[in-house]
Amino acid sequence: MNRNQFVKSLASAIVATQFKPGFHEAKLTAVPSDSYPIRFFSKPLDSYDFDFMCEILAECGIGGLDLTVRPGGKIEPEKADTVLPALSDKARKYGLSFDMMVTGFLTPQDPFIQNVLKTASSAGVKSYRLGWFDYDTSAGIKDTIKKYRQALIGIAELNRKFNIRADYQNHIGLRVGGPVWDLYDLLADLPSEYIGIQYDVRHAMVEGASTWPLGLRLNAGRVRSLAIKDFIWQAVDGKPQAVTVPLGEVMVNWDLYFRTVKELNIKGPVTLHIEYPLLDKEQEKLPLLRKKEIIAEKIRKDVVFLKNYLNKYQLI
Repeated sequence: MNRNQFVKSLASAIVATQFKPGFHEAKLTAVPSDSYPIRFFSKPLDSYDFDFMCEILAECGIGGLDLTVRPGGKIEPEKADTVLPALSDKARKYGLSFDMMVTGFLTPQDPFIQNVLKTASSAGVKSYRLGWFDYDTSAGIKDTIKKYRQALIGIAELNRKFNIRADYQNHIGLRVGGPVWDLYDLLADLPSEYIGIQYDVRHAMVEGASTWPLGLRLNAGRVRSLAIKDFIWQAVDGKPQAVTVPLGEVMVNWDLYFRTVKELNIKGPVTLHIEYPLLDKEQEKLPLLRKKEIIAEKIRKDVVFLKNYLNKYQLI
């Protein structure tokens, strides 16, 4: 099937102020609603052309893109003013939303931040992920958080100007947000409509195997998007390491996770992160169409798993 034939067949299948202090804070039986729209973190497909990416996502039942707009990403920040609107228009032709993006921004002084935010907001992007802050152990934990809060205050002001929201993702390791608890102090009193949290349950479980629900509960009022992936523990070079695997294989307690999300009334886009190999070395040598089939099948399995859990807990 050539691209024109694919698009035609696909088309018939697609259904169709000022800040005030004091803020603390297999087969599917149904289709999730706009309360939890599913997006795809584009990193594993960034090396392919954009049509290839969109064809796969639309075929797999994903509603939109969480596109990398950062150095080495699908869109280089300095080219955003021309490339981003063009890709947004192209995504819509495939029935996909482009309303989330991933950046490396950490300061309002970044030379590209204003142009990227202005362009993205005009093109329909509603939220973006920030980069990560590193702890300065010489300054101390509390003073590090205070320092980075100042940067986020400036970023929040830019977000208000351009009507867009930034989310900070918890990650593994010694970065700010690794413990999850620290995000409460980092974001306290900042306007949640402009600065939120992208909660990554995989990373939270790696760092707090049994205590992760407490960090989620503490920050529930700030969680604005949900990053989804799974992992297993493996010995790599004689050391234990968390290795990302397809959903359900099998460390993340998905029932407890989605039950807690429902209880806490956390709502927002769900960004699917596929950070395991989509092709092995031999499959990389296959023709492009065959590679597309293999990639689509792997992504589709994760999408079905995710949608079934959203349905199971009536997050629709």
